Amino acid sequence: MQFSYYMPTRVFFGAGSLKKIGEVKLPGKKALIVISAGPSMRKQGYLKQVVDLLGQQGVESVVFDKIQPNPIKSHVMKAAAIARAEGCDFVVGLGGGSSLDSAKAIAVMAANPGDLWDYIGGGSGKAQPIPSRALPIVAITTTAGTGTEADPWSVITKEESNEKIGFGFDDTFPTLSIVDPELMLSVPPTLTAYQGMDAFFHAAEGYIAACASPISDLYALKSIELLARWLPVAVKDGSNVEARAQVAFANTLSGLVETTSCCTSEHSIEHAMSAYHPELPHGAGLTMLSKAYFGFFLGKIPGHLYENMARAMGQNVDVLPENERPQAFLVALGKLIAECGLENLKMSAFGIRREELPTLARNARETMGGLFDLDRYRLSFDETVDILSAAYS
Repeated sequence: MQFSYYMPTRVFFGAGSLKKIGEVKLPGKKALIVISAGPSMRKQGYLKQVVDLLGQQGVESVVFDKIQPNPIKSHVMKAAAIARAEGCDFVVGLGGGSSLDSAKAIAVMAANPGDLWDYIGGGSGKAQPIPSRALPIVAITTTAGTGTEADPWSVITKEESNEKIGFGFDDTFPTLSIVDPELMLSVPPTLTAYQGMDAFFHAAEGYIAACASPISDLYALKSIELLARWLPVAVKDGSNVEARAQVAFANTLSGLVETTSCCTSEHSIEHAMSAYHPELPHGAGLTMLSKAYFGFFLGKIPGHLYENMARAMGQNVDVLPENERPQAFLVALGKLIAECGLENLKMSAFGIRREELPTLARNARETMGGLFDLDRYRLSFDETVDILSAAYS
């Protein structure tokens, strides 16, 4: 019953909450707005709305629109240089998790010298102290997947060495976050599914992690419950505002799980997969790993953890023999994946070859080995390869 809780982000949640950008006190007078390289933020009118809302408060803005689905270090450094040259005093991340994660890293590097990897701990990172405070961050999420609007974490890839590493500290909590489900109505079904499953695994991993706490457990089980019920609805009918709101709430809860607990080695393994194959959506990679990953830990960690997650997903666990109850979580997980139309995902479809699995396992352990330390059962290298092999198709 010991834990530390720190959450400095003001979150405005609910339909229509984007308008708060034009009303509340903002942390600066000139914003660098970070969006993806795709057309959606302009096509849907979200960028114009944000620029106009900032303008209502006399805030100028500059747009950086190069962010990839798996964001890379070179774009962070380029955007940070633009922020300095333009005199931006805060950063707005607008879009999905990649844009918000990038905004956090850009906010750090706009205020500090050197290279991002000077401050990264893991892989070839130098883990140096960060000299100056990051610029303030405003997060406006248009997807429900990473929960990054409610946690300090940013995941960036050093493309020349295939290192995809998460980092974060107090300054990379957003100052202000907007979670407006109406901005999510345009997300297509497959991306809705990928993003929702990412949120699901943030909660599930955070629940079984060795660093879980009573408060993170509350957030995790509620997120799991909401996603099991509402994610398939949102996938089938993206115009269902209630489903979008429930999934968005679950996603923000999963971000709070990441603030009060942490991911486990499943995320390390997937980061290696999408570092080498950046066209692989993070949620798709996690989904492909999940049945093999959680199946491996069956019997190796306390069974009540799986039982509680199964109950949250609507499984009538208590009618089963005691020794079969943990398995109910894997049944419920398979059902959720199928209901979201993701049961036929294959690593090979994203260019992953069976012979590279040991390379991926090694990368996972060398770049984000810290998450392996948060598993309740310590995986060996060979066991990491075994999980990848069992998940491979």
